[in-house]
Amino acid sequence: MDEERALYIVRAGEAGAIERVLRDYSDKHRATFKFESTDEDKRKKLCEGIFKVLVKDVPTTCQVSCLEVLRILSRDKKILVPVTTKENMQILLRLAKLTESDDSLEKVSEFPVIVESLKCLCNIVFNSQMAQQLSLELNLAAKLCNLLRKCKDRKFINDIKCFDLRLLFLLSLLHTDIRSQLRYELQGLPLLTQILESAFSIKWTDEYESAIDHNGPPLSPQETDCAIEALKALFNVTVDSWKVHKESDSHQFRVMAAVLRHCLLIVGPTEDKTEELHSNAVNLLSNVPVSCLDVLICPLTHEETAQEATTLDELPSDKTAEKETVLKNNTMVYNGMNMEAIQVLLNFMEKRIDKGSSYREGLTPVLSLLTECSRAHRNIRKFLKDQVLPPLRDVTNRPEVGSTVRNKLVRLMTHVDLGVKQIAAEFLFVLCKERVDSLLKYTGYGNAAGLLAARGLLAGGRGDNWYSEDEDTDTEEYKNAKPNINLITGHLEEPMPNPIDEMTEEQKEYEAMKLVNMLDKLSREELLKPMGLKPDGTITPLEEALNQYSVIEETSSDTD
Repeated sequence: MDEERALYIVRAGEAGAIERVLRDYSDKHRATFKFESTDEDKRKKLCEGIFKVLVKDVPTTCQVSCLEVLRILSRDKKILVPVTTKENMQILLRLAKLTESDDSLEKVSEFPVIVESLKCLCNIVFNSQMAQQLSLELNLAAKLCNLLRKCKDRKFINDIKCFDLRLLFLLSLLHTDIRSQLRYELQGLPLLTQILESAFSIKWTDEYESAIDHNGPPLSPQETDCAIEALKALFNVTVDSWKVHKESDSHQFRVMAAVLRHCLLIVGPTEDKTEELHSNAVNLLSNVPVSCLDVLICPLTHEETAQEATTLDELPSDKTAEKETVLKNNTMVYNGMNMEAIQVLLNFMEKRIDKGSSYREGLTPVLSLLTECSRAHRNIRKFLKDQVLPPLRDVTNRPEVGSTVRNKLVRLMTHVDLGVKQIAAEFLFVLCKERVDSLLKYTGYGNAAGLLAARGLLAGGRGDNWYSEDEDTDTEEYKNAKPNINLITGHLEEPMPNPIDEMTEEQKEYEAMKLVNMLDKLSREELLKPMGLKPDGTITPLEEALNQYSVIEETSSDTD
């Protein structure tokens, strides 16, 4: 009945009546996302009628009511097929100021029409393949960038920027060709970076350093939403940047990384919005070439150096009160470098671990980012090593038992999700400079076995990457406990009596043969396959491993 009454009034053509009936319809169906199939034909006709009204010279308030109803109806994919035409798309583009003209955004009264038109386009492009093809034909991405340039420095039109960016994100998500067009032809990388700068009101103190006011107000909801949409659009534009990075792009990527550093150090209007903002910043940082991530840390200014006479890395490990003071001052310092952004990433990672769900989507991006930063930048690795793997003192508990970041990461090393456990193990391995003996000290052989088997390092050694040769220093407590540490479990165990000490030789032989027969049976029934280590450290069926060692021995004998 609602559609039938609205359709009757729309066809009658009186602007005031149309506005009233459509406002009533939108108020009633504002939260409607599922529609009755019986009224599908009426909704199609209502859409067609609304487009006919939008072509006419009707008041702005009437246009807004028409567009609000069109936005609601466009949630239904089925009715979009007949109404998604080039002519109708051009009507919406005109109302959204997405034209080739140089019209400036001066008439404030038109802003609601522009916003509602962009919302309609977002729904239609997302739900209609025909609209997606027409977007390419009408060069919609270029028009959106042009509109962004018009409102780049206009803070009072954040809603227009927000939905312009959302539509740009959808287009770049649905069409890989548009990503390339945005990146190279439309200069989307500097444009979107400038949008972020504007949203964050960044004031540069150096080429890649911005002023951070820790006591300043949080971002407004509008600024936060605008920034999130820009981050998502930038992610699509830069999704393959780490593969095709050119030296000429270094400056632009460093500027973007510096903006993202600023993003990590500010907060949104709510805790949830702050987490969403930081999550999108982490995703985008994963696309930045790792060589450009050095701007995440920066040397202390003269004022900060004077303020932080005692830096965190200089404090003895028992000076917890002083460390807490440094933390409260919101300045994390290591080797004269400001590590605030890295600390935020570490806190973000721990928070995602504590959630206990959606590890692959929520945790792996930040873990991967921290791993690559640690591998490429020595100061970041050493800072994270101090935070995640401090010198061992109490080894009475297993490495996976406890509430420290190290305990949580070691638990992830045996997670059921292969991708999660691989990246968690890789992160700890890199912090240990890819040295097997150092990793085993913090995790135990059992937790690290999967990584070592995949890397061919079950026999020990180190990874392929080069790290500085500074040595780890063991605490006195660890040195005293080391002889009694179980290498498999990685914790201190009291010496256990050997059960075969009281056996006679005949009993030992009987038990040994019993074990051999059990293993032989399991092997023949293919429930268990005996494995051995090849000379290169990888595992292989036992027979093959023995054959390789025999060949090596024969070669050695021939040489002698």
